[in-house]
Amino acid sequence: MTDNSPRAFLEALFSAAVAAAHPSTCLPPALPAPPASGRLILLAAGKAAGSMLEVAEAHYLDTLGFDPARLAGIGVARHGYGRPTRRLEMVEAGHPVPDAAGLAAAQKAIDLAATAGADDLVLVLLSGGASANWIAPALGVELDDKRALTRALLRSGANITEINTVRKHLSRIKGGRLAALAQPARVVTLAISDVPGDDPAVIGSGPTVPDPTTLAEARDVLTRFRIEPPASIAVALRDGANESPKPGDPAFANAEYHLIARPADSFVAAERMAREAGIEPILLGDNLEGEAREVAAAQAARALDLKAAGKRAVLLSGGELTVTMRGQGRGGPNQEYALALAEALGGAPGIHAVAGDTDGTDGGGGDASDPAGAFVEPDTLARAQLLGLDPASFLANNDSTSFFERIGDLLTPGPTCTNVNDFRAVLVGG
Repeated sequence: MTDNSPRAFLEALFSAAVAAAHPSTCLPPALPAPPASGRLILLAAGKAAGSMLEVAEAHYLDTLGFDPARLAGIGVARHGYGRPTRRLEMVEAGHPVPDAAGLAAAQKAIDLAATAGADDLVLVLLSGGASANWIAPALGVELDDKRALTRALLRSGANITEINTVRKHLSRIKGGRLAALAQPARVVTLAISDVPGDDPAVIGSGPTVPDPTTLAEARDVLTRFRIEPPASIAVALRDGANESPKPGDPAFANAEYHLIARPADSFVAAERMAREAGIEPILLGDNLEGEAREVAAAQAARALDLKAAGKRAVLLSGGELTVTMRGQGRGGPNQEYALALAEALGGAPGIHAVAGDTDGTDGGGGDASDPAGAFVEPDTLARAQLLGLDPASFLANNDSTSFFERIGDLLTPGPTCTNVNDFRAVLVGG
């Protein structure tokens, strides 16, 4: 394919969306002044934690000349997403299923926060993935039980708000508890949003903000999705001691929260690039939710209508789609969306698409080398047929990775060290 091909254009749109949300772009202007006399404690978690910690450390040590003896902290990101730091510890841990490395890193963050005094500034650098990376089970709950529950929730079709409602009531760091631990220090949270609606209580399971959800709601999530939790978790979800701090709690009197990058910012960048190329951008929303294959069918119909009308446009959408697992294959919401989209388009000429997670990986086994998503071409189905591949069978087995791997249409940017959720673009008449 040539550099001005539809695929190259779609990949450039994806890259522009990622760049708009990278910490090197959005973090420096938001960093607060260091404390006048106390310590600066940096606590970072999530897929952007490595790059956020790297940028913040350079800002305070190099740009401001802050005394390194007064700097402390730790960052934890998913495996493959760490970045080099000089003074501060950087840990790589499991995602989406937590592991022992995340457990140890979360405990260190808890211990540091608990030592904070009135003259200290606790700077929390938060991004999507923090819910898995900061794993500090409630008393009586073992790591293996949390891992089993996480797997069940991920397979259930529950959305991120529902999943995090459960997580917040089984943790010693989520659901506002980190802010409570850090009192009486000033707590400033700078967050990159990866959730529909940019709700601070959902991003990273809201470790520094009030939690409006309840233990009863957490139990209801498990009931609605027919998840039988391990015994220790069932007990914990009925223990009033695991209720999270609510709005109005004095734990948040000295805490502030700032969003420094949102999915909407990334789509502004993509829309600008499309207009510069003479293509009309049509934003369907940056916060879409729902089953990946159902969203794909609806967007395919919209693209076919535009094609029939002779339009030249690109349909843009973000959010976080879900996949209710019924098969045993490999994949993620973006790849499943792409496979369902290809089926629904039926090989219509002049329609190309990309769907990818802006963090660089989509589902998979938690490896940094997992694909971010996939491309769809007008000849996707024809090439699959030549190889004897039946798209419907791959969809039924939730095996979108294998399908796109076989035909060479995976999107594999590698770790992007940021995360503003899904990015989808359907180019009509490109």
